[in-house]
Amino acid sequence: MARLTPYGGQTSDAILCVMKKRVDFLKTARGKRVPTGGFLLQGRKRDVQSPCIRVGFTCSKKVGNAVARNRAKRRLREIARHVFPQAGRPGWDYVLVGRADATATHPFSQLLVDLQTALAKVHVQ
Repeated sequence: MARLTPYGGQTSDAILCVMKKRVDFLKTARGKRVPTGGFLLQGRKRDVQSPCIRVGFTCSKKVGNAVARNRAKRRLREIARHVFPQAGRPGWDYVLVGRADATATHPFSQLLVDLQTALAKVHVQ
């Protein structure tokens, strides 16, 4: 299982980097979008080739108060740790957007399946 680090620390499976800058989120928002029952996946291929798979997480205030938003983001980070090392592609940016009343309550196993399916759709050219 990969570890998410803000600086792209090397792991055994893949290099997963956490996106922090707003400009990266905005560029990814212009890419492909795949809605699922528990979240929205946005993805785009970067121009620069890099061994890093960059992942961002966001939840608006529609998801709830700070406690609810943080819980939703924790769940999104965990499914990213499980799925992106195998299904993500180096040189791509992904953003997982939490949904109100769905991300925090959706069964975890269903979130994993949703992310795998959404990644397959994003990678279709």
